[in-house]
Amino acid sequence: MTDFRLKIWRVEQTCIFELAWATGLQITAQLAYPASLSALYQAWQTAYHNFYCQALRSRVQGSGGITAAAIDWRAQLVQAEARFLSEFYFWLNSAELLGIRSQIAQAAMAPALTDADTTDRPTAPIDVCLTCEPMELARFPWEAWEIGTEFGLNRTIRIARTPANLRKTASPRRSRSKLRILAILGDDTGLDFQTDRQAVQSLAKLATIEFVGWQAGKDPHNLKEEIAAAIADEQGWDILFFAGHSNETAITGGELTIAPGMAILVQEIAPQLVKARDRGLQFAIFNSCSGLSIANSLVDLGLSQVAIMREPIHNRVAQEFLLRFLQHLSEYCDVHTAMLQACTFLKTDRNLTYPSAYLIPSLFRHPEAIPFQLQPRGLSHWLKPWLPTRKQAWALAGVTALSLLPPIESLLLEARVGAQAVYRHITRQIPPATPSVLLVQVDEDSIRGLDARKINPIDRTYLAQVITQAQALKPQVMGIDFLLDRPTPEDAALTTAVRSATEQGQWLIFAAQLKPNGREVGVIPPIGNPQSTLQGQIDLYLNYAELPTTPQACYDTCPFAYLTALTAQLQRSPQPLSPQPLSPVAPSPTNARDRLLRHIDQTADAPLRSLLNQRLLPLTPIAERVGQLWLRPILDYSIPPNQVYQKLSAGDLLDGKRPAEAPPPIVLIATGGYEQAGVSRWGEDNFPLPLAVRYWSNATTQTIFTGGEAHAYMIHQFLRGHRVTPIPALWLMGLGAIGGAGLRQLSPLWNRRRRSRVIGLSALTGFYGLGALQLYITSGLLLPIVLPAAVVWLYGQRGRP
Repeated sequence: MTDFRLKIWRVEQTCIFELAWATGLQITAQLAYPASLSALYQAWQTAYHNFYCQALRSRVQGSGGITAAAIDWRAQLVQAEARFLSEFYFWLNSAELLGIRSQIAQAAMAPALTDADTTDRPTAPIDVCLTCEPMELARFPWEAWEIGTEFGLNRTIRIARTPANLRKTASPRRSRSKLRILAILGDDTGLDFQTDRQAVQSLAKLATIEFVGWQAGKDPHNLKEEIAAAIADEQGWDILFFAGHSNETAITGGELTIAPGMAILVQEIAPQLVKARDRGLQFAIFNSCSGLSIANSLVDLGLSQVAIMREPIHNRVAQEFLLRFLQHLSEYCDVHTAMLQACTFLKTDRNLTYPSAYLIPSLFRHPEAIPFQLQPRGLSHWLKPWLPTRKQAWALAGVTALSLLPPIESLLLEARVGAQAVYRHITRQIPPATPSVLLVQVDEDSIRGLDARKINPIDRTYLAQVITQAQALKPQVMGIDFLLDRPTPEDAALTTAVRSATEQGQWLIFAAQLKPNGREVGVIPPIGNPQSTLQGQIDLYLNYAELPTTPQACYDTCPFAYLTALTAQLQRSPQPLSPQPLSPVAPSPTNARDRLLRHIDQTADAPLRSLLNQRLLPLTPIAERVGQLWLRPILDYSIPPNQVYQKLSAGDLLDGKRPAEAPPPIVLIATGGYEQAGVSRWGEDNFPLPLAVRYWSNATTQTIFTGGEAHAYMIHQFLRGHRVTPIPALWLMGLGAIGGAGLRQLSPLWNRRRRSRVIGLSALTGFYGLGALQLYITSGLLLPIVLPAAVVWLYGQRGRP
């Protein structure tokens, strides 16, 4: 639809300007017409015709290219153009037209906004439909009028032409499965239409194209009927294209030369054009000369838009224009924008070769018609509005790279679980639970009296004393989180303590380590006899739970905490299993772990079988090969440590102290944060305190988190059936991109004000964050918040229309 309609008519030496817009609003101005303007235009027209004197797309005057003459017509043309445009602009910038110029300029400027943070401005062009009378006035290059440049505009002002007479409504739009183009090639005497044909055929992927017209050896007498029949084709057309010689006529609407010595008048094919209009013809382009009367006639017949050349046009200029015009049209610009872009190319890139050529094209349109535009179809069209802009793509690439870096993943996960701890505390959704583990810690105070040479590895005599004291608590399962893979002189005392616990029916589970060859190396015999004791590998990711890939995988190597929880759950079942006493005479053919797993596999106890069937999802081991821990269950540090385990110093245990509460059925003997703790290097078993644990421990002086505490969390979660699965940030970033693009597409206010978007995105981020925090508790799913929200914000910004 047109924003403004501007009528200009001359009465003697006065020009009347009438600007109309909205509903019944208008401004009128009168301006004296300078006689010099007509003289300057005629001088320019003469220079133009003399320079482009051959190979014109009007009546044949010769052939060939632009040739040099005794007079430098190019210099004459450039000078004539400058003189005419200077006078033309000076006239149009008269004070009498200030009201009209400012009214149009106001629409092209950003609206008055009160939001201080608003930075967006409208980008849709302002369309002015211009009607000029008499014909002498219509010949002027009104499209070159730079309206309102003195006001500082943010929107383009486009001038199109409208005939004085309009007796038909705009041609109706018709939806087709594929665009249809009729290309009429007229008399090519002195011309070359091969470039025109190739340019039109460049739209073959977007349209069905049919060529009709003159060919050497063809009967010219039947050509009129052939062209008329093609125009009136029952399937209809979207675009009508004509290349050839043409000219103006006073009454018959212009003439088209379709064959040597034969022309067809627009009036003659008017009935066929009306049929084509009724069948959906939207746009016609006449890449030929002197088309003012042609355009007036076609728009008067009801055709929506017609592009013509107002003056004679050189063959090569017509080809350059058509190539650029169709290029922009194929990029889904509307016909008006495509024409302006083509004219800009002629002005900036070809002005030295083809001076003044940019002033010749004009677009005529019906005021009620929407500028014609190719409508992309197919999957690429559906995807385009959802694709990011270049800046967004770079930002998304950066966010994606961040999401795949393990240190960033770990940092964001820790912050996410820390936020979950705060949310649990505020909403009082801490699950009531008693500790599952008594964590006996060999801490700095415990080892203060030991020989420094017997700290790493731990003094076996000291460890035997701790195990002996722990036996008195009568646990069902005792985990030893120390790697005892090398013999020492103190092994005898430890062997005695282990045998004593086994004879009392207590399962002992020792730490083992998985070597690069896949072999599990653990406690040496006779300390841990494989017939009566168990071992599990202690390698872990601090924030993640360790699970076997399949239930059968535990026969080869089994995670320490998982095996400890499985053994403790077995002892709670109706069919518990005791360690097998050592028999030096007839040793068992199977080790204790195989016997325990087979026993569990045969039991019908539901909690036990549920724990046995816990395993990593198939995708997790695959993702770990590329450094990603996708879908690996996490350790839920949002639960307070005092609900997971009780702490007791090994030194206090040896001094006869006992837990304040009833001891849990599992005792885990582990390091307590002393400096030398570690398997391959000192301090390896000491980690920074996770944010969530720090939140719960804010009243204590704890600064170190140990591997034993991580194993205690794992054991607790396995026994409680508590599993929290993190959804990969990259997956939700993809959904965030779709959601952000969807908001941009669906929200009518999204592209108007920055404040509206900021408020909307903030609200959505808040709702999503609260929903993710609650879903963690109710469904055991950890949804990342920061990176998906960042993607939604990136995509949600106004970019693609």
